[in-house]
Amino acid sequence: MNQELVRIVDNIARDKNIDRESIFCDLEDAMVSAARKYFGTTDESDIEVTIDRATGEITAYKDDVQIDIRKLGRIPAQTAKQVMIQKIKADERDSVYSEFVKRKGENINGVAGRYEGGSLVVNISNRVEGIMPKSEQISGETHHPGERIRCMILDVREQSNQIKIILSRTHPDFIRRLFEIEVPEVSEGIIEIKSLAREAGYRTKIAVHSYDDKVDAVGACVGVRGSRIRNIVDELSGEKIDIVRWSDSSQTLIANALKPADVSEIAICFELGRATVVVGEDQLSLAIGKHGQNVRLAARLTGWDIDILTPKEYNSGVELLAGCISEIEEVNDTFVDNLLALGIISVLDLEEVGTGPLVEELAIEEVLAIKVVLAAAEKAKLLAAEKKRKQAESILDEGKGESID
Repeated sequence: MNQELVRIVDNIARDKNIDRESIFCDLEDAMVSAARKYFGTTDESDIEVTIDRATGEITAYKDDVQIDIRKLGRIPAQTAKQVMIQKIKADERDSVYSEFVKRKGENINGVAGRYEGGSLVVNISNRVEGIMPKSEQISGETHHPGERIRCMILDVREQSNQIKIILSRTHPDFIRRLFEIEVPEVSEGIIEIKSLAREAGYRTKIAVHSYDDKVDAVGACVGVRGSRIRNIVDELSGEKIDIVRWSDSSQTLIANALKPADVSEIAICFELGRATVVVGEDQLSLAIGKHGQNVRLAARLTGWDIDILTPKEYNSGVELLAGCISEIEEVNDTFVDNLLALGIISVLDLEEVGTGPLVEELAIEEVLAIKVVLAAAEKAKLLAAEKKRKQAESILDEGKGESID
């Protein structure tokens, strides 16, 4: 009986999460290599080693003649040891890869280790480390050795006989997983996060929808007195999170996404994938946000390019458009209204859309569509030239001011 060998195999299998049968096979292969080294043969078929899985008894044959594997000497034993180490390391890599590749996109808890060239090494378990590149770390956060850290498994790669587990705290799905943990209705599928846009460390917008009329999607995500959202914000070191109600209506969704700003009017141009949003002068800075962050996140959340205009800018563009094409004999006020209904609110929009949508959507003759688009293009050229002239004059005036000083 060789129960000591069985106990060793069981311990290795448990500690390294390797299949027990794989270790026995590795041992048998290592002993075959040792015997080949001893007998100086390259033919694998003439040597056979079998280990009884229950008792640990080793039986070895060469050319159908039993041999004592323990009497092969020091050098073959060293060969067996090296082969065994290599095979167990390979099995361990395979075990780690198969375990963590299934967990891609999952949030895990780890312990911050050391920084290597800006990347943070995170201890996921006593045998596995993950790497969080600088690009996947939240700006401004610093983690100290031994600190508990939550992150998402972004990718699992095999590189140069190593398994690299890439971690992230900046990926949008990291927040999605946090909501699944903090908001039971999300994990149960009662509430769905329909869309999410994030600028890590600064602000996130998420659009949520409830499949149960009795459950308020926004209220459930916020929690009683903000308890649920506060836990998520604390985990993200104070990152702002805007929760908005999802709508299948693009206009409603865009208006919700631009909160806290109040929207006066929205014109959607499906041909350009663009939404022109009109807000009051007092709402302009709120709609745009600091460094354009609010409108940028709203655009990503909704999937629309969003232009923010004041009523004065909107009316000016419409008047310019109407004046430009009104000189064409077949054009009347109804035609202009139809253009506005298509979300075409400026000569630049009209030039970019082209004749196709006008013929298809407004059912006009192609000749008229060409006249309208050419008129818009000509006006757009004049506007561009005027803008360029004003910029040149402004630069010239600044230069004169500096020389006088």
